[in-house]
Amino acid sequence: MDITQDDLNLQHDSTQHYEVLQELGDCYNTVGNYVQAQRYYEKAATLAPDEPGPYVGLGVIALQQNFLEDAETAFKVACRLDAHCVKAYAGLGIAAQQKADYKRAFEMYLKCLELDTDNLMALLGLFQTSCQMGSFAEITHYLEVYLDMHPGDTSVMFPLAALYTKDGQLDKSRKVLLDLLALDENHKDAIDLLEEVENVLAQTKHKSPKEKECVPGPYSQERGIE
Repeated sequence: MDITQDDLNLQHDSTQHYEVLQELGDCYNTVGNYVQAQRYYEKAATLAPDEPGPYVGLGVIALQQNFLEDAETAFKVACRLDAHCVKAYAGLGIAAQQKADYKRAFEMYLKCLELDTDNLMALLGLFQTSCQMGSFAEITHYLEVYLDMHPGDTSVMFPLAALYTKDGQLDKSRKVLLDLLALDENHKDAIDLLEEVENVLAQTKHKSPKEKECVPGPYSQERGIE
């Protein structure tokens, strides 16, 4: 079947109409008018049933209202429509985290970061779920990658310093903390952790290798890592 110019024009108009509906849904969602947002997302989904955007929007609405099952359903549809939909995986991570399903949340945040290492929401979500699970092997790498791209982001610098401390990489931790305090000299957690790190470094400086192995790490449970 030949495609005519009228067909192309109709397709173009349909795409533009979908984009307008999606943007209106996003705008209403941002200001908390979920009824109107849902209305426009549903219209957008009808007009472009293969687009993941409207379902991501519907998932966000459900999350905001704590309808976690509905949120997961919407995000799963978005993932089915687009296997590389970063926002949908992040949404699934948030929903799972709110349900205290930390293993599932960890997997979804990790998938999100595999697709987009620059996603701060997924990065911090992965850190939080790692704290809940006591598993930090994956998160350190992604924090380092993110910080390479955003060297002044203090919200990432402190978690990375904390993980270095937990792993016994005290010199790395000290450097990150000093960089952080150069940007935010009143960061209390960083000040406290730096003091602990420097105390341990001072203690280990004059000890034998065997004695150094017996020095406990300074990072305490009150900051979220056991």
